[in-house]
Amino acid sequence: MTYKYRAVLLDIYRRSPSKVQLNQISPSALKQQGIEILALDFDGVLAAHGKTYPNQELDNWLNESIKLFGAKNIFILSNKPMQKRIAYFKSYGIDFITEVKKKPYPDGLNKIIALTGKNNQKIMLFDDRLLTGCLAACIAKIPVTYISKPYKLTPFFISLRFLERAIIQLYAFIK
Repeated sequence: MTYKYRAVLLDIYRRSPSKVQLNQISPSALKQQGIEILALDFDGVLAAHGKTYPNQELDNWLNESIKLFGAKNIFILSNKPMQKRIAYFKSYGIDFITEVKKKPYPDGLNKIIALTGKNNQKIMLFDDRLLTGCLAACIAKIPVTYISKPYKLTPFFISLRFLERAIIQLYAFIK
């Protein structure tokens, strides 16, 4: 699927602002663009990889998003649905999508579509990985915002992101 969506993934990568984090994106601007549902990856987007809770600096962003969109219109779509994470978001009324195939399979995004009944163009996914979340969004035909500056990457994830970008750029030259 990476090869099939190579041009779209390259476009996502190229048009994403350099070093953008979630708290730099205005929830009200998203609402003005017609976005009604937020789907958030956890690792890299809300917190450093492997952490249990979101970074405190995102509290205002999450609270503003809940106020504008409603907690029932915000979903966490993570390949690591830890019980403490699920409980944390449940306390805010935010659903953690579980019991679906992991990204890059679009199953989690399709579940959000089914739960909300919304057109896929009304949903925005925020993810820091091109070949997992961004690819899942391409397959599900859902708009995606590539978080180009994830929180505190380990050397493994730095290498992984470098390889993702290299693969996408290489595929762009293959017809």
